Parts: sequence; structure tokens; C-alpha cells
Amino acid sequence: MVDPWAFLLRKNTQESQNRHLKKPDPAFLKWFSRIFSLLRKEFGEVSTPLHFQKDYELAIAVILSAQCTDERVNQVTPALFKAFPTLESFASSDLKTIETLIFSTGFYRNKAKSIQGFAKKLLNDFDGKIPKTIPELITLPGFGRKTANVVLSEVHGLVEGIVVDTHVNRLSKVLGLTTKNDPVQVEKDLMSLLPEKYWRDISLYLIFLGRKSCKAHRRFCEDCILKKDCPSSSIISGV
Repeated sequence: MVDPWAFLLRKNTQESQNRHLKKPDPAFLKWFSRIFSLLRKEFGEVSTPLHFQKDYELAIAVILSAQCTDERVNQVTPALFKAFPTLESFASSDLKTIETLIFSTGFYRNKAKSIQGFAKKLLNDFDGKIPKTIPELITLPGFGRKTANVVLSEVHGLVEGIVVDTHVNRLSKVLGLTTKNDPVQVEKDLMSLLPEKYWRDISLYLIFLGRKSCKAHRRFCEDCILKKDCPSSSIISGV
């Protein structure tokens, strides 16, 4: 039987290291289309699980989500947004008050400074409106490419890259899509391999899969919807 994804296992070869320079293999595109279809069937239409009503609230929620669960962020933001109901109130806020309200998200001092700095710069440099490009977004305090990609997609419906969080980083290697560890390099590999039509949803699908069955401490391959197609599956390998 021909292995439809055997080429993905050549992780340690020069070909694998440089494949981002090459046009994706038709067999790869067929395989990934199946992967994506299975994920879409499992998780359906997806959007960020972070709760927000105003555009800038999403940005603040994403800043808070660094090394913190979305569930925890959603527990914290109602009181935070009630205490600071406008962007202007965040810009002129007392850092201690923000720190107290976001304490449980971790790294609360740095996050409080980022939130206040974000509000000030957004008001001063962008008239309070969320920018529409990655280069502009990453000038905002607390913003890296991950935050910028999330906000750009959810606020403006624009996709310029792929969100790479810890789940996406880890599962990209599980699926053989990259050998890199640095999120920026992982994003570059994914963008070079995957057609743009997949960029937005694949991140959310991998995040949800990482929470459900392909966990960091243990991969529950027997319960995974990709068990027959994943090159790391213990169901296929017999491990």
C-alpha cells in the first residue's frame, strides 16, 4: 500500500529543511485537504473563543491570553471591561487597578503595562481604530505576530499570516509540517506549504484538537479524528 504522507517523514533531510522554497507536492495538498476536511467536520465553523464586544477589547483579551488559558481570560475580562469601559479609561488607568483585576492571568505587571501602552498608542497614533496591517499592528505594545494575526482576522476579516500558539507549534510538528521551534519560523513554514484559503481556520482547528485529544503531556491517538492520516499516529505506527 502506498503511504500518502510518507514524504512528510523526511524531517531530518536537507530536502525537508528547504522544502519551504519548493512548490507543495500535489500528494501533500491532497493529504492536507483531507486533514482539513476532517477537522472542519469535527469542529465546524470556528471563531476565537475569547469574549469581547468592542474591537479593542479583543486586542486586550489576546494580550491577556499569553501563557494563560482562554477560559481564564474570559473569567477576568468582564470585571476588567466594566472597570474600564472605554479605550480612554484604559489609557489613563491606574496600573495597580489593572494588575489587581488581571492577576490570575499571570505576568500581570507586564500585561498591565502592555494594556495601558496599547490603549495610549492606539489613541495617539491610530485615532483609536485597530490598524489593518501586520506591520502597523506589531508596533502596538503587547503585540507580536500571533496577537496581530488574531486581531486582524477577527476584527477586519483579513488574513496575512497564520496564528502560531503553543498548540499550533506543537501539532505542526506532530503532523510533519515543520521541524522548527520558533513560532515565526513555524509560521513561515506553514505559509509556504498551505494555500491561503486554509490560513485562518487551520490555527483554530489545531488549537481545538490540541485541547481535545492531541495534548502536550499525552497524545490520545485512539480518540483522534486524524488517527488514520497523521504521520505521528500510534494507531498507524503501532507504538
